[in-house]
Amino acid sequence: MPPRPTFKGFLRLSLVSVPVRGFTAAVSGREIRFNQLHKDCNQRIKYQKVCPEHGEVAQEDIVKGYEYTKDQYVLVDTDEIKKLQSESDKTVNIRGFVPAGTIDPNYFSGSAYFFQPDGPAGQKPYQLLREAMEREGLVAVGSVVLSSREQMVLIRPLERTLTMNVLTFHEKVRRPADFEDEVKDTKTTKEEEALTKTLIDASLLKEFDFSAFRDNYVDQMTKLIEAKVEGEEIVAAPEPEEPKIINLMEALKQSVESAKSGGAAAGSKAADKKKAAPKAKLAPSAGTASKRKRKTGERPAGGGVFRPKRKRMKARAPLPALS
Repeated sequence: MPPRPTFKGFLRLSLVSVPVRGFTAAVSGREIRFNQLHKDCNQRIKYQKVCPEHGEVAQEDIVKGYEYTKDQYVLVDTDEIKKLQSESDKTVNIRGFVPAGTIDPNYFSGSAYFFQPDGPAGQKPYQLLREAMEREGLVAVGSVVLSSREQMVLIRPLERTLTMNVLTFHEKVRRPADFEDEVKDTKTTKEEEALTKTLIDASLLKEFDFSAFRDNYVDQMTKLIEAKVEGEEIVAAPEPEEPKIINLMEALKQSVESAKSGGAAAGSKAADKKKAAPKAKLAPSAGTASKRKRKTGERPAGGGVFRPKRKRMKARAPLPALS
């Protein structure tokens, strides 16, 4: 089933309007979500909207209000907010073009969209705009109304599509100067500088494939939950031993040797598979050591805190597969 567009409107440059459809770039599905429970009975915690005077309130009885002074509110209706929007919320207005790389990544909010031409009328202007931006190495800065609020956006060519990244306004992003007080200039030697460059050169990735990196958190949480359902005991994985470094020069030399021998090629698919994060070991509760009776709170021989075996639960359906 093809994805449904979340935006349908126009990409406007001066008097030229390109009909486009927008699709969110992020894909949902591989997530582990926990519920909050009461620790004494394991019942779900409910969140209710309550008025101090009238108790629980229905959603249709809730209005928006801004506190302009202590306990004094001015009510603002949703229709009043819409009247303030001078531009259509279906138009991305291009303000101008800048060289690619001009916008610092700190301004990227994380929301991204793919644009495609909407109908035959949009094919040619879409192609002309994308190819011109790609040929000149330019990206476009624009604005659009999303969720009833004007947002700054960056439009850029990516392969055969145009993508839109939502930006954070300048006044909402901290400046590097806010954190430079603790950054001191120190005296470095030519040898240290040369070794640092050598380390970086040896760590250059000839080919970078972002798909080689996986969200191991979801995989580990899935195994943890399945083990808990089966009543297995969770044993922490041993912490890797940190190398003992005498000084910075020694650290640089060892790092260079490791990088030259292939230890820094973590960006490739093969290296990513070899360098998987250590996984938690699962010790079955039905093992020989766990058959012996212990008192509650007594530590088993292998370390960790012993938890008394719970009453076996009825067989339940397997966890849904995470795609």
